[in-house]
Amino acid sequence: MAFRRRNKSYPFFSQEFLIQNHADIVFSLVILVLIGLMFETTAKTAILFIQPQHNVTTLSAEGEVTFYHYGWKDSATILFYCFIAIILHAVVQEYLLDKVNRRLHLSKSKNTKFNESGQLCVFHLVSSVWSLYIVITEGYLFHLSSLWENYPHLHLRFQVKFFYLTQLAYWLHALPELYFQKVRKEEISRQLQYICLYLLHIAAAYLLNLSRLGLVLLFLQYVSELGFHIARLFYFTDENHQKMFDLWAIGYVFTRMVTLTLMFLAVGFGLARSENQGLDLEMGNFNTVLIRMTVLLLVCFTQSWLLWKFIRFQLRRWRESRLEQALRKKAAAKQPLRTLKRDSLAQHENGVLKAENGASPRSKKLKSP
Repeated sequence: MAFRRRNKSYPFFSQEFLIQNHADIVFSLVILVLIGLMFETTAKTAILFIQPQHNVTTLSAEGEVTFYHYGWKDSATILFYCFIAIILHAVVQEYLLDKVNRRLHLSKSKNTKFNESGQLCVFHLVSSVWSLYIVITEGYLFHLSSLWENYPHLHLRFQVKFFYLTQLAYWLHALPELYFQKVRKEEISRQLQYICLYLLHIAAAYLLNLSRLGLVLLFLQYVSELGFHIARLFYFTDENHQKMFDLWAIGYVFTRMVTLTLMFLAVGFGLARSENQGLDLEMGNFNTVLIRMTVLLLVCFTQSWLLWKFIRFQLRRWRESRLEQALRKKAAAKQPLRTLKRDSLAQHENGVLKAENGASPRSKKLKSP
């Protein structure tokens, strides 16, 4: 299965060979794991990579219900779905984004940002719809008190745990993609910032058993980012499409305010008034003053930093628009006015010869030959 067109062959195990064929190599590893399911001796090992582990079966009114919690075996599952994310990344790039790029004829810098927004647009769309479905089916949306009640939320349903594992796998796959996609040095630091922030916040919500609160906040964040990347894609196709950035700006500020409100409501007030206080690693309880303050400070610092970047971005856009308008006015003022050509005895106005007193001279009749 070839994902990219081979214009030139490179020596085996060389850097260019690895970059050009990384999706095919990863695809071979995935097939190897799937083949392991076919044999009894390797099936138990292969299932560690495919299916979430650390499950517990309990009896309820509905019958036997299976819940999951985190453990060291999750690293194998995250690694496998990291490989899946690399393959899907190559599929979207080859069969969607590259075809659009060939029609748009963008510059190299715009082409890099277009590919980045295209990949993240697909991911944010899928993740926002998926997280909204989980929030509705689990009942978190209409019962906000469930975000902190009955803490710690140690036991997770399959869809919740699988969502967190795939989220961690996607953002981990984004690190080697910086090398595979040959991202420019000036772009690496910017992309590393938001990749590490996503990994830090998702891992903290997963490991501290704040999965319900993390799901709601991830949904809000992904919807906001989806609007930004859609606006940027439309801007690259036609630079006159800038009104979508204004709509995104309103949603961005709203997301920051709702995120801070939910954090103070759930962590600052809900968990602080909970009867289950103290640190218990076996029960997964991290409801202490130090951990709560650390989580609140981390989220507040992140949201403040994002708002600061947003304000700088809007001010830069405003200065650029003002500068562009000033240049247009100067260019219009420098255009020379059309002067009227005057002869010594007459002047031309609108293509008609007039005398100095303003009267049109009589036109002489031409004699017919």
